Amino acid sequence: MIIIKYLIHNYIQKLSIDDLNKFAINNNIILSENELNFIYSFIKKNHEYLLNNPNDFNIEKYKDKLSEENFIKIDLLINKYRKKYNI
Repeated sequence: MIIIKYLIHNYIQKLSIDDLNKFAINNNIILSENELNFIYSFIKKNHEYLLNNPNDFNIEKYKDKLSEENFIKIDLLINKYRKKYNI
């Protein structure tokens, strides 16, 4: 697990806002500039904590930062990956 966290940490360090936007678009999520900036900043600032405490994340806290449509899509995407990786 330490190696996986290390790899994810390195990936996030190199992650660009364009990479994040492409990922969103590939998952049928069209983010506004404010949404994109919020999510990018959140990931950059919080990824280490979330890697160590994945069950502490509650997207409901950030509902006001996203459109209703994007909130639903992102919630579904998070749940998809939680199931895929047994988190």
